Amino acid sequence: MAFEERRAWIMVLVTIASYAAYLGFVLGRHEGAAPLAQTSYASALLWTVGAAIVTQIALNITVAIVSPEGANTRDQRDREIHRFGMYVGQSFIVIGGVAGLVLAMVRADQFWIANAIYLAFVLSAILSSTAKIAAYRLGFHPW
Repeated sequence: MAFEERRAWIMVLVTIASYAAYLGFVLGRHEGAAPLAQTSYASALLWTVGAAIVTQIALNITVAIVSPEGANTRDQRDREIHRFGMYVGQSFIVIGGVAGLVLAMVRADQFWIANAIYLAFVLSAILSSTAKIAAYRLGFHPW
């Protein structure tokens, strides 16, 4: 398995785990009678995003130490797959930005705006990494 494919797997797993933890924290704080939008979410969002970044860096370093072959080399195919994956994932960032703008225009609560944008970033990371993994596993043919 190519080192860049391992990085994509790490991104998918860490992203899913951190978003699940975020949902667990926020839904765990929610009191049944109050609206969900009144639930405290900012600290959970910041902590899970920060923990995801630190975890991903630590796992990438660990993988590079455990299997150093190819950790510092990227060939043309790796660069093209990375670019392809990033282009695919960018669509959800745009969708999240538009969703945030629309929610702000209809004067939705900050809770919903923040969560729509966060969900878009999560989906972008998952889609981007999944596209990279598929390109490594199924073959990549640039157009």
